Amino acid sequence: MSARRAWRHPVGLIALAALLVAGCASLPPGADYPKPASNALAHPEQTSLGRRLAAPSAAHPGLSGFHLLPVGIDSFLLRMEMEQQAERTLDVQYFVIENDDTGQLLHEALLQAADRGVRVRLLLDDEGSHGRTAKLKPLAAHPNVELRVFNPSAYRGPVQALHDVELLASASRLNYRMHNKLFVVDNEIGIIGGRNIGNAYFQEGRDLEFGDYDVIAAGGIVKDMSASFDAYWNSPLVIPIEALFGSKPSVQDLDDYRAALAAHHAGMSGKNYMGRLSGGEPLRDLVAGNAPWIWARAEVIYDSPDKSKVEDGDEPGRRLRHRLAKAVEASRSELLIVSPYVVPGDAGVKFLAKLRERGLQVRILTNSLASTDMPVVHSAYQGYRVPLLEMGIQLYEVRPVLGRPVVRGDALKSPSAGQYALHAKVFVFDRQRVFVGSMNLDRRSLHLNTEIGVIIDSPELARQIATRFAAISQPANSYALALDGTTATGGPALAWHTLEDGKPVEYHQEPAASIWRRVKVDMLSMLPLDELL
Repeated sequence: MSARRAWRHPVGLIALAALLVAGCASLPPGADYPKPASNALAHPEQTSLGRRLAAPSAAHPGLSGFHLLPVGIDSFLLRMEMEQQAERTLDVQYFVIENDDTGQLLHEALLQAADRGVRVRLLLDDEGSHGRTAKLKPLAAHPNVELRVFNPSAYRGPVQALHDVELLASASRLNYRMHNKLFVVDNEIGIIGGRNIGNAYFQEGRDLEFGDYDVIAAGGIVKDMSASFDAYWNSPLVIPIEALFGSKPSVQDLDDYRAALAAHHAGMSGKNYMGRLSGGEPLRDLVAGNAPWIWARAEVIYDSPDKSKVEDGDEPGRRLRHRLAKAVEASRSELLIVSPYVVPGDAGVKFLAKLRERGLQVRILTNSLASTDMPVVHSAYQGYRVPLLEMGIQLYEVRPVLGRPVVRGDALKSPSAGQYALHAKVFVFDRQRVFVGSMNLDRRSLHLNTEIGVIIDSPELARQIATRFAAISQPANSYALALDGTTATGGPALAWHTLEDGKPVEYHQEPAASIWRRVKVDMLSMLPLDELL
């Protein structure tokens, strides 16, 4: 049925009426569905991972162990191996979980963990995930798997027009999304950072590769990561999948999905990373102590699940941005920011101006118009460039094709992928502390999404991220922005400086972007969208 015909169809009209009624609700559909509360594993030290990590943890009292994951394929392999090593619990929380090659391999390993008796809790945001949720639904037929959805829409069908109508009718609720990324095994070891689950995040995207960061963590900090997961899992905004589809999936649904995953796995045998996976790399070396952990003091910071009520002052709770702002304000000499989207708003501009007034050097690395996967966000960002440059902030925009993808033997991207785009969200404070998490420097992350991250007191991690910042922001890989005279209308003019074939090049309009993309972004910039971006 086409979307246009759905408007004239009686079932479509009934569904539309139901959606308009749902728009008045403050809680998502299914909020009254029976939902047992559960919590993280109480005694992770009794697991194999717990026993193997006990000695290094005891040798570093009060500290937690970290290992930076700037390389996507390593981040994928670690998740796979963690699923294979899980004995008691597996908690997975993501904004996006794709059903592509890497996604299906992770789904299969998750199912195999459940077969071994591991309790699996899978929490997925519902933004644009109607199709993805339906594909993952069979997992919930397994007795050891629970699948829940954050703030879901009421309509679960294929007619996009009805999804659009519900969004309009329930905009204040459905614009509120869970952007968190978390992966915890046995409450003993976990991954936190900016990556979703999917090929593009793990250096396996053919057309697009996202540059990103995660950290794998061990020690006391993992208990705090699990506490954040429990807060979301038991929130009234989180709904069991069976409440949305009317019933649990059948055993036959699960058997069919299991067979499809097995067939997919067989087709992956030629992938290079499958050999690394069979050898247990890189988790084996980390657990055995053959790869270095960085032991440091750290703090998990995250928004309350019902952040919207906290924002409105209706109830107390956590707001990540307040804790992160304190870390920024404590900086004395330098602040490095990596964010794929930069829409700070008037308050953010004033905040950054105060940092500059006291002499703090601020450098921001973000996407160019040609590299961004979200042109609509760029339409808002472009209005902030001149004010940021005028206050002395250094701006770098990543090129869609890196001129030097390998720097000092370190590959910044895989050789097989096409376009490169930033997806990382990191801050470096005075080369002494770092924030790695899910929060972009935009209005949506600050006010409309829930976010999570970790602040780590580690000069070594700060050095690693700063070194990669320098490699990506160099002229062969990014455009350095500068003010250059005035435009025909008398306003400040921009220039983009880069290197091409080893020679300096200067552009006076958005480089490497098509005329249509420039026109579209200019048109979008006329709309009052900042609060939603």
